[in-house]
Parts: sequence; C-alpha cells; structure tokens
Amino acid sequence: MWWHAACDALNSGKRLEVRYDGYIRIVEVHAAGESSKGDELMRVWQVRGGSVSNERMGWKLLRLDETTSLGIVDEASEAPRQGYRRGDSAMDIIRCQI
Repeated sequence: MWWHAACDALNSGKRLEVRYDGYIRIVEVHAAGESSKGDELMRVWQVRGGSVSNERMGWKLLRLDETTSLGIVDEASEAPRQGYRRGDSAMDIIRCQI
C-alpha cells in the first residue's frame, strides 16, 4: 500500500522521491486514492527528474502499483500548485488530499 507513503509526504508538507518508469522523480503529492478499477493513484506536481514523455515538470497522475520505491525527501513541498482542484475525478476513493 504505497498510498501510505504518499499521504505521509502530503501530511508532513514534504516532497516525495519516486522511482517510476525507470526514472527518479521528485514530486509534491496533492492527492492519493483509488480509481474505479481499484488502481492506487496519486496526483502530483513533478518538480524535477525524468519521465517517458520528457516533461520534467508539471502535473502527473501516477499509478502507485507501477512505482518501485517511494521515500520522503527533506524538502518542503510548495503544494498546492496552481491549477489544483480538490476532489480529483480520476479517483473514486480519495485517501488524502490537500
């Protein structure tokens, strides 16, 4: 259950280091929950790191079952970022959100 780590980062106001799609990413968690299909998700603002799309910064919706590791980074989150809206429509169940 990776959502625990995502919610811990959100609740502590810290950034999260994620290993995802073969890249290390530093993200700010805005929401974590579950889709209608049962997939664990988190809505994040990526601060830095790699990505398949080559978009190194910006909004991402990540599947937590596709992460290989998560860890809280001792860097303050700047969440909420512009454009964030509570009640993420990608999630049927929201475990935590800003």
